[in-house]
Amino acid sequence: MTTKDVPAEAAADVPADLPADVARLWRLPAGHQGMTGRRGRPAELTVDRVVGAAVALAEDLGLAGVTLPKVAEALHVTPMSLYRYIGSKDELFVLMEDLGWGPAPRLRITRGRWRSGLERWALAQQRVLREHPWLAHVPIGGPPRGPHLIGWMDVGLRALRDTGLDWASRLGALTVVSGYVRHSELMAQQLAAGRKAAGVDHQEQVEHAYGRDLARLVDADRCPDAAALFRSGLFEPSGGEPAADAGGEEFAFGLSVVLDGIAATIARTTA
Repeated sequence: MTTKDVPAEAAADVPADLPADVARLWRLPAGHQGMTGRRGRPAELTVDRVVGAAVALAEDLGLAGVTLPKVAEALHVTPMSLYRYIGSKDELFVLMEDLGWGPAPRLRITRGRWRSGLERWALAQQRVLREHPWLAHVPIGGPPRGPHLIGWMDVGLRALRDTGLDWASRLGALTVVSGYVRHSELMAQQLAAGRKAAGVDHQEQVEHAYGRDLARLVDADRCPDAAALFRSGLFEPSGGEPAADAGGEEFAFGLSVVLDGIAATIARTTA
C-alpha cells in the first residue's frame, strides 16, 4: 500500500489559511508543516513514511496495535519527532484511513441505474474492509476530507446524479449505505472473534445454541412475539454443510432494505 495515488496540488492553488492537517492529508507542498525539513532541505521523514509505517502496524496488529511509540520504533526515530509530520494520534488515524481505502473504484455507472451503481459501490467498500479489517475500527471524527475518500464519495454521488434528490439527500443516502457496510463488517469481525473464543467453527452452531436456550427461557406471556420467534425453528440447523459465507445472504438482504428506503425517498421526491 503506497501513497502514489494521492494527488499533489500546485502551490499556487493552496489557500494561505488552509489548516496544516488538511495540507498533510492532501500532501500539499509550499512549506506546509511536515512537508519539508528545516531550511528547505528534504526531511529525514515524510508524512508518507510515517503513515505507511502506521498502516503496516495496523495490518499486522490491528488498529489497537498502532501507537506513536511503535510507529517511532519502526522508523528508528523518537516518538516526539513524529509531531513534525502529524499533529496528533487522531490525525494519524485520519491519514491512515484515507490511505487504507485507496483510490476509488472505477465503477461503470449506467445512467438511470442508480440502484445497481450503489450496490456495486457498497460491495467495493465491503471488499476493502475485508482486505483491511482495521479500517472498520477507525474512529469517525468528522466527514471525509482526504483525496481517496472524496474520490469514493464522488463515485457514490455519480450513481445518484439523475435521481432528482437534492445534495443533502444524496449525501444522506451515501452515509446510510456506507454506514451499513461498515457496521456489517464490524459485526462480522466481532462475531468471528466470539466464535474463536468459544472454540466454535460456524455461526450456525452459535445460533442453534442461542435459539435452543432462549426458547426455554423466554416467557410467552411476557414476550409473546419473541417467544414465537425462538420456537419457530429459525435457529435450527439446516442439515447440510454450513455455507462458506453464511453472512453473505444477510448482508445482501440488509443492503436491499437500505436501497429500498432510498428508492422510496426518490419516489417521494419525484412524485
